[in-house]
Amino acid sequence: MTIDCPAPVGPYVAHRHLFSADHPLLLASGVPLPRVRVAYETYGELNTARDNAVFVCHVLTGDSHVARHDREDAPGWWDTLVGPGRPIDTDRLFVVCANVLGGCAGTTASWPAGTRHAPVDVADMVAVHRELLASLGVHRLRAVVGGSFGGMQALEWLLRHPTDAEGYFIVAATSRQSADNLAWNAIARAAIRNDPEFHDSHYAPGGGPRCGLGTARMIAHLTYLSEASLHRKFAREGRRPGTRRHPSPVVQGDFAVESYLEHQADKFVQRFDANSYLLLMSAMDRFDAFAAPDALATAEVPPRVQLFSFARDRLYGPDHSQRIQRLLAARGLCAPHQREESCDIGHDAFLLDVPPLLDAVAGFLRALEPSRTPPSRTLAPR
Repeated sequence: MTIDCPAPVGPYVAHRHLFSADHPLLLASGVPLPRVRVAYETYGELNTARDNAVFVCHVLTGDSHVARHDREDAPGWWDTLVGPGRPIDTDRLFVVCANVLGGCAGTTASWPAGTRHAPVDVADMVAVHRELLASLGVHRLRAVVGGSFGGMQALEWLLRHPTDAEGYFIVAATSRQSADNLAWNAIARAAIRNDPEFHDSHYAPGGGPRCGLGTARMIAHLTYLSEASLHRKFAREGRRPGTRRHPSPVVQGDFAVESYLEHQADKFVQRFDANSYLLLMSAMDRFDAFAAPDALATAEVPPRVQLFSFARDRLYGPDHSQRIQRLLAARGLCAPHQREESCDIGHDAFLLDVPPLLDAVAGFLRALEPSRTPPSRTLAPR
């Protein structure tokens, strides 16, 4: 299996080579990786105490470009949250975002020749994040912030390495996929694997199952928006005759919502790789945060945790956050949960300008200042 990066990396992306033959990354599957290339971006400045760093975990199809670096830069995927004067204020904080292991935007996603290809787990992604931060000289994080798939990474980090950060903000995430979540991903995988251009995952760079990947994206996108949001945008409106400018082999219908989904599919296949998508979806499906032993009892000073969900989110609604809250409480950790009722956009609301979420993140980070007495241990790689 090969993984291609169809989208160019931006001018602000930096790369580091981590681990070595003497200090390999041991995947959860037991396979060692002696060398991992990581693509990452930083915003703001690390202070002299090296304790103002915030790590932002990216979404499933995201990358290291979480926000604009300047006015001339391309938009980031979380510009509403990160930047000068934003809730994660880069005038005061040092922000790091890195492409996950197995992603297709600059970080290692294919294993060395002769090495048995192995799945990637969320724990492996966090291990790479921690190694990167140690290499950057970050002594301890102010916070780890993540939404959706990024929230799964933040939860994994909290449970296994709670003293790495003063706080963890987890929004619109889950501790494990429901049967409904698994079913949607199963259909998306089938769309990719049944594409005749998939070739059992051995397609050539620049090729591959574009139709299948586009269909998988359309399937996923339906779970990101609420029924009310789709109705408000499109209702049953049809497309005006002759307005199809980019014919898609995936869908040939005439309703406006179909045109919208085609557009999302066409954009996605130009920037993402099918094998990477399969790899990351499988990591999500295997994720079961509370099934493995955690390290919360070892925390000398328990970190602060905030959970946030959207009532109209049909992917990871409030019940997913409530499960996290309940299981953390059973381990002695209080995690307030804010349920947003007024926004009916659905799961994607966490990426948009939703004032209650922006205010919650800003307030959470303010509450971490001034820093409490840190535990004796500082952030260190696995």
